[in-house]
Amino acid sequence: MSKPDSVGPAEAESPGGAGGRALGEKGVRTRRRLLEAAEQVFADLGYHNASIVKITEAAGVSQGTFYLYFAGKQEIFDVLVEDLNTRLRRAMSEASAKGATRMQAERLGFDAFFRFTADHPALYRVIRQAEFASPRMLRLHYERLAEGYVAGLKRASDDGDITIGDPVVTAWALMAVGEMIGLRWILWGDTREVPPEVFREAMSVVARVLGVTATPEDLPATEGPVPGDDDD
Repeated sequence: MSKPDSVGPAEAESPGGAGGRALGEKGVRTRRRLLEAAEQVFADLGYHNASIVKITEAAGVSQGTFYLYFAGKQEIFDVLVEDLNTRLRRAMSEASAKGATRMQAERLGFDAFFRFTADHPALYRVIRQAEFASPRMLRLHYERLAEGYVAGLKRASDDGDITIGDPVVTAWALMAVGEMIGLRWILWGDTREVPPEVFREAMSVVARVLGVTATPEDLPATEGPVPGDDDD
């Protein structure tokens, strides 16, 4: 789960209100509050049981205020999926950019993914709801994650840093590794952490997929801070 090499042009744009109107500083804060409330409500209640009333109550705003920013429940759900995707890709990109090798970038990117998942457990629940509530956004979420990943793997392969076949297949396979590890040990686990030994083994799998011999710098320590640790 390495870095996406670009988070895309949309992330540079200022968020707007309903009808595309420009927002001031207070409006941006209110919109963010609504999205944070929606993240929790959709995670707790599911798309079909969630309501605008529940979202506005959680955000501490009126229903009239809601409609200044979103046309309805479907729109705020779609925007939430895109917002979570954007923040996830940014976290992964910033972390993995610090790696000196592709394998180090992988470790840092996975680390950022696990930390984001621990901080935003609603990510899994919201994305799975999108399969039924908004299939278009479900596909957009994964395709955006894959787009930069494929480009980065291809460059690393062309540079001789890794030895892989099809970078598209490799990217999607490694995305699945990260997602399933996070599901099993963060969302379903007893703690908000991926155990160090699990993270290390996952990176050993990644190294084999990339056709490289992992060095000690490539692999996480078996003791000490791990992804999702609240002390970080």
